[in-house]
Amino acid sequence: MPRDQAVDPRDLTYPKKRLPVAGVKNRLTRVRNNARRVAGQSVALMAAGSLLFLVGRCSSFNRQWNKVEEARVTPDSMEGRWQGRWVSDANGHNGKLLCIVSRRDEGDYAARFRATYLKILRFSYTLPMKVEPQDGGWQFHGEENLGKMAGGVYRYEGKATPTNFHSIYHSTYDHGVFEMERPETHPFPPGK
Repeated sequence: MPRDQAVDPRDLTYPKKRLPVAGVKNRLTRVRNNARRVAGQSVALMAAGSLLFLVGRCSSFNRQWNKVEEARVTPDSMEGRWQGRWVSDANGHNGKLLCIVSRRDEGDYAARFRATYLKILRFSYTLPMKVEPQDGGWQFHGEENLGKMAGGVYRYEGKATPTNFHSIYHSTYDHGVFEMERPETHPFPPGK
């Protein structure tokens, strides 16, 4: 065929190829199933990791709780173990509350809390406290950012005596009270 002549594409013939439709469908199905399996395994691994992290934190709290039980608590200090309940005034949620107060420096304390929510979920967090002696007890206040998932910045203030601990808290989404007292020798177990 001469170069100057135009070629009509209808005159060209191409070998007919059969597309393996069934093969493509099978391959897509295998890829989809593998993706689901891997995603399922990833979710399971993340859930297991989160559970181990939370259990580790809980067992760490339990160890500290038991260690503090052995220490002698003096009536002239708010250090030591406390137990009671928390109640949200915003939505009525409530649960058990354990706390270990420890002194860091003069006037600076740390309160390590373990709160139960819906009877099965437990959360542990530590808050710094500024403490001042007042009227046979202690006045305290502070704030801490517990993260977006926990409600952001919490501000709290309260008063403790050698036997009772009362605090109010508030954040952007919640506000309520902590009411605690010194536990007996064997309070309700931290894991129950």
